[in-house]
Amino acid sequence: MEAERSNIAVCGAGACGPETVELARRVGEGLAKAGAVLVCGGLGGVMEAACRGAWEAGGLTVGILPGPRIRDANPFVKAALATNMGEARNAVIIHSADAVIAISGGYGTLSEIALARKAGKPVVSLQSWEIAPDIIKAADPEEAVKLALEQTGKAK
Repeated sequence: MEAERSNIAVCGAGACGPETVELARRVGEGLAKAGAVLVCGGLGGVMEAACRGAWEAGGLTVGILPGPRIRDANPFVKAALATNMGEARNAVIIHSADAVIAISGGYGTLSEIALARKAGKPVVSLQSWEIAPDIIKAADPEEAVKLALEQTGKAK
């Protein structure tokens, strides 16, 4: 019987620079190669870059969108869910994940980190908020993926 897949949320800014885009792309690629499902907010920036990395590596990407239209998803989202919930959709993202990787980001990312910790979900920070001692710091995308998967107890 195949091991249960991990759902890993990738959270970060909707607009970011090329260095952050590359970090997110590598995280997405690593998650796909590990057989994890990438869950995100489905829009641009970190979300699109992570989805692109996963898409190109043959992974499954799920975008939980803030608005009412699935067509607003970035082109690398394989399964889009339109919530029409605005930022409240962050709770859906977090509760759909086994662990979270936060990449850079602003207050929206901070809210996802807070929701994850309140729900008891592990958070790995890659150049993101480190607001509490239980936030796990990663040095690079590959370590972020490894640490997140280890935290789920479902790592291969």
